[in-house]
Amino acid sequence: MKASNSIYGEIKIFGGRAHPSLTREICEYLGVQQGRSTAYNFSDGETFCQIEENVRGSDVFIVQPTCRPVNENLMELLVMLDAFKRSSASRVTAVLPYYGYARQDKKDAPRVPITSKLVADLISAAGADRVLTMDLHAPQIQGFFDVPVDHLFAAPVLLEAIRNLEIPELVIVSPDAGGVERARAIAKRLEAGLAIIDKRRTAPNVAEVMNIIGEVEGKSTLILDDIIDTAGTLTKTVEALRQKGARRILAAGVHGILSGPAMERIDKSPLELVLVTNTTPVDDKLQRSSKLRALSVAPLLGEAIRRIHENSSVSSLFV
Repeated sequence: MKASNSIYGEIKIFGGRAHPSLTREICEYLGVQQGRSTAYNFSDGETFCQIEENVRGSDVFIVQPTCRPVNENLMELLVMLDAFKRSSASRVTAVLPYYGYARQDKKDAPRVPITSKLVADLISAAGADRVLTMDLHAPQIQGFFDVPVDHLFAAPVLLEAIRNLEIPELVIVSPDAGGVERARAIAKRLEAGLAIIDKRRTAPNVAEVMNIIGEVEGKSTLILDDIIDTAGTLTKTVEALRQKGARRILAAGVHGILSGPAMERIDKSPLELVLVTNTTPVDDKLQRSSKLRALSVAPLLGEAIRRIHENSSVSSLFV
């Protein structure tokens, strides 16, 4: 990346321990050397961070998805933000390809927290001047921050991968009402059909399919979701589609958390293929299943970082 005249000084990209391979990919895209820092845990679990180079007057970007282990990675991000702020960085941007705690975004039961707001407050208080994130579970989470938020979407990456599969008679399936807008946008660009699952969540990570709205019999279907966690919703949707006569069933998710029994459920299901992006680490999971395929969002994040640094428009990336 060529030197720019940014008012925030020289660009510097640092990464926490959550996803080092993604940080390296972003640096390769931008043509910059990754910043040097050290992070480790004391024997009692406390997180320590030290920046190993001068960042005074620099435009710093910290890449750290708050994925599993969520609390440890979140705390490391907060400690890093504090370290950079105290080292007189000109501006510090927290790059969170995956925003943990996003599913706790409202009071949907008595006496429960809105934890995604709490996390936003922590990130702002720790010293973040901006936040760059991708496919928030609920777009309104942007409003929980007191600093500017650039909210990217992985749609361009998913669209290219789905087009390359050349699936005939394709129907995009939203696994719940909340994902209809995302599924409709993808279906429109692919000139595909649209189906919606009427789902009831009976407990955390437990969902029951009630009805399917749309024509799926004899069709090739692709289930589109933002988060694939335990794959419970995904496999229930697969079962419902199979019962309704879907000819082929594939899936795509932005954030492949794939925790607990997820990989076993996917392997045992009739799913042909599951596309996920690398907003969280997936390399170890790719080795465990031939059905899983990872797509890189590093170029998208890298381009957004470049534009933020140069104070140019990022809106064209909000596809």
